[in-house]
Amino acid sequence: MDLDVRPIPKSQRHHAVFAAFADLAVGESFELVVNHDPMPLRAEFDNDQYGASGWEYLQRGPEWRIRITRTAATPLPRVLADTHALADAHDADASGAVFRLTMGNRDLDSNVIALPPDGTIGEHAGPDLDVLLHVIAGGGTLTTEGEQLDLVPGALVWLPRHSRRQFTAGPEGLRYLSVHQRKPGLGLSQHP
Repeated sequence: MDLDVRPIPKSQRHHAVFAAFADLAVGESFELVVNHDPMPLRAEFDNDQYGASGWEYLQRGPEWRIRITRTAATPLPRVLADTHALADAHDADASGAVFRLTMGNRDLDSNVIALPPDGTIGEHAGPDLDVLLHVIAGGGTLTTEGEQLDLVPGALVWLPRHSRRQFTAGPEGLRYLSVHQRKPGLGLSQHP
């Protein structure tokens, strides 16, 4: 089967390719026809369909043909990051997400958040979902409506949905892994 995306509006092409891929059984393939080397699409496949897709160039320009094959029923498990390396990072002034999940088709979110020494995330109510934190480096405090909790490496902290919280990093900064269900409406992926 050929999938010629050239007549498809540009904003819908990736979605069309991923939809065709979703219909494949393991071992089946289709030929993608495009007018350029679709490197961004390939990167998206490598990220979202890790180990589950094969990509073979059959013809290069001016009409490009690529055979895309389903090699596994689902993307394969993989190591995404080394939290020891993220904990040992020497950028003391880092602030914000220093790691995040990037796969477009997922129902889980995870980030490693870094706060610089004495940095804070001001008091706020959490989102409409539970969050699990794992402190991987540094330290600090979590201030809640009722108490103040010490955040030390190895601490596993549950933040119930809507709970009030404030984070304050200690003199060495703070790095923690957060894991939660993907928030609705986030992500810029062009495929489901």
